Amino acid sequence: MKTNGARFLESLGIAFELREYEVDPDDLTAIAVARKIGMPPEQVFKTLLTTNGSGDYAFAVIPGDAELDFKKLARVCAWRKAEMSPLKDVQPLTGYIRGGVTVFGAKKPYPVFIDETVILFDRISVSAGTRGTQLILAPEDYLRAAAAIGPPVETADLTKEIRPLEAHE
Repeated sequence: MKTNGARFLESLGIAFELREYEVDPDDLTAIAVARKIGMPPEQVFKTLLTTNGSGDYAFAVIPGDAELDFKKLARVCAWRKAEMSPLKDVQPLTGYIRGGVTVFGAKKPYPVFIDETVILFDRISVSAGTRGTQLILAPEDYLRAAAAIGPPVETADLTKEIRPLEAHE
């Protein structure tokens, strides 16, 4: 299935693979998507629409097995605070529904902040702009395509540190 994301990449001459999977509306997690498309969760990046609560928005793109650190995001965005955009605002602002959000072809071009681990892989997966379809492409191509949209694109440390559970004795 051709999506706006795929069309956008084609318009830039960027090579990618479309990989489709069966959608479970009760489990839209990136971990489930990773399992279905046969890629490790850390290579399946989820695109989150975030806000400072005062009308500014940015995309945070993080590995599927990670959690967004709002303090780190606020720092790189130069915001006082950062939070998830309310779910009811995501479709009107991006044109995409939860589980199908991508920076490519969104209604408005928002700044893109992508976790720095993106450069560790030969290929990453991001939503193609619809549930059930992923774009697989090289991280450098993702960054180049995101930059072609216009607003700033920056890699940064965006995820929470994973702390091992303390031993209880």
